[in-house]
Amino acid sequence: MIKTVIFCGGFGTRIRDVTEDIPKPLIRIGERPILWHVMKTYACYGVTDFVLTLGYKGWLIKEFFLNYQHFVSDITLQLSQNGAVELHNTYPESEWTVTLAETGIGTQTAGRLWRAKKYLEDCDLFCVTYGDGVADIDIGALIKFHKSHDRIGTITGVHPSGRFGALEVSRDSDLPIVEKFSEKPQSLEGMINGGFMVFDQRLWDYMTDDPMMAFESTPLMSLAKDGQLAVYEHQGFWQPMDTYREWKYLNRVWESGDVPWKCS
Repeated sequence: MIKTVIFCGGFGTRIRDVTEDIPKPLIRIGERPILWHVMKTYACYGVTDFVLTLGYKGWLIKEFFLNYQHFVSDITLQLSQNGAVELHNTYPESEWTVTLAETGIGTQTAGRLWRAKKYLEDCDLFCVTYGDGVADIDIGALIKFHKSHDRIGTITGVHPSGRFGALEVSRDSDLPIVEKFSEKPQSLEGMINGGFMVFDQRLWDYMTDDPMMAFESTPLMSLAKDGQLAVYEHQGFWQPMDTYREWKYLNRVWESGDVPWKCS
């Protein structure tokens, strides 16, 4: 079994001009939250067991999934005292298992992942990603690539727009290995961590229960220092949704009908 952890707890301060009423993963691309789009990418490759790490306004994400059947189905109501409800539609998301894990309001990403650890104990491998970015990535190929080497982790390297910290990658062998992370470089030639990561259980040796630990700093940097972080190079579409402009762009892409990340 492979599960996917999705970080859903941040405040989304850079996109507050879209809405302050909902957490960022619930901001819609088309008729569905961006979180749903991320989950569909995994589900298309048979990974349908999710652990969502909740924080800021997490109850709204709970509400979305608790009411999901009603959102997507035709409904017949009996307006009597008994109030019987009949749902008519079938839908592919009925195969999903979603664990909604409360991980704290101000907790950082590594702290959120640590608090989700108990839900991952039955997994030899697990995926980790962010609830605010989409890509046309082949999850099956990513997992196969991770299984082909003996490193603890694999991160997906993508080509950035220029405002992210880059990866310095060693190519001395057949397997690209992260050497270190560079903060906010001026050069646009490198790759960045685009999420869509895979790890085995040895990851926990690089983490603690510190709620203020950021996953992108201590754990990933330590793995890179030890040569334990491989890179799956993704040359296709990748787009985060951190700003109003990026939200508008993703909605334009969705409305065009030519949607790179849509797989079914």
